[in-house]
Amino acid sequence: MLYKMLQFILLATVAAAAAINGPSVSPVLSRQTANLPDTFEWSSSGVLVSAKDDGRNISGIKDPSIIYHNNAYHVFASTAQAAGYSLVYFTFTDFAQANNATFHYLDQSAIGTGYRAAPEVFFFEPHNLWYLVYQNGNAAYSTNTDITDPTAWTAPTDFYSGTPDTVTANIGDGYWVDMWVICDATNCHLFSSDDNGHLYRSQTALSSFPANMSEPVIALSDTNKYALFEASNVYAYGPEQYLLLVEAFGSDGNRYFRSWNASAIEGPWTGLADTEADPFARSSNVVFADEVAWTESISHGEVVRTVVDQRLSISPCGLRYLYQGVNPNATESYDSLPWTLGLLTQTNSAC
Repeated sequence: MLYKMLQFILLATVAAAAAINGPSVSPVLSRQTANLPDTFEWSSSGVLVSAKDDGRNISGIKDPSIIYHNNAYHVFASTAQAAGYSLVYFTFTDFAQANNATFHYLDQSAIGTGYRAAPEVFFFEPHNLWYLVYQNGNAAYSTNTDITDPTAWTAPTDFYSGTPDTVTANIGDGYWVDMWVICDATNCHLFSSDDNGHLYRSQTALSSFPANMSEPVIALSDTNKYALFEASNVYAYGPEQYLLLVEAFGSDGNRYFRSWNASAIEGPWTGLADTEADPFARSSNVVFADEVAWTESISHGEVVRTVVDQRLSISPCGLRYLYQGVNPNATESYDSLPWTLGLLTQTNSAC
């Protein structure tokens, strides 16, 4: 009881500081020492967010990045249609009302039109700026002083002048996709995938970010490209512990997530729940709210973050994961599939 009272006081203090000083950069939640389980179990909501009939002719909503900040959820996502991909922002205070949130299309900001997809949002404390990282054929970012103002994002800036040589040498017939930034006390790291069995990691000094990203190294690889495909997330949890998630294809063709952990962002990465039989998240270890699965794919998404700075700290207790799924009977071409968003809630938390 005393521990819970102290924990409540700590969290209340952090929340009060955030209200005065902006986002919390003291990841109290990440200091919890509980371990992640070796096996994960989840419950899933029904469909929470779907494409709107608002004249945009969007087929699907995909690739969500989500944070909880100032008493509201903020989501950035890809909008998909046969004509291409763009970015959208929406906010809500209750998941039950998520589908009523207004879509703010970021092509109305300086981010502009053209291919934009797979966003990640975080607050970079050294610059007192929000960063949105995404793919545009390169690895790109935009910044904003106010996350609630979707018109204020800056024009895209690329991390590289072109596709890095290491990616070109290994990509085969894949695509360079799904950029993800996480920082520690010294460096900022950029992860990316190539749909060909390789996970890449680049880095730059925290003091230099976002400039001077290094030539990527291969952080993880698999001879089966479908076993290490895309949509990586990397998070800090506990003292000097990191969780890596990567999307894979199952033997049935449906998507799911594998996981690894490490004591440093540089690795080495050790399998945690990294097989199809023992996955991080797959339809086989998810109980759906309506008892009938509305999707058989647990695909590109993000852990719901309540500490929003560049360290991407999460609590290992009671994970929630916002993901994309699709009706298993859908027959449209890939870019026209009616992807929708649902929420996983961990049911076997270790704490």
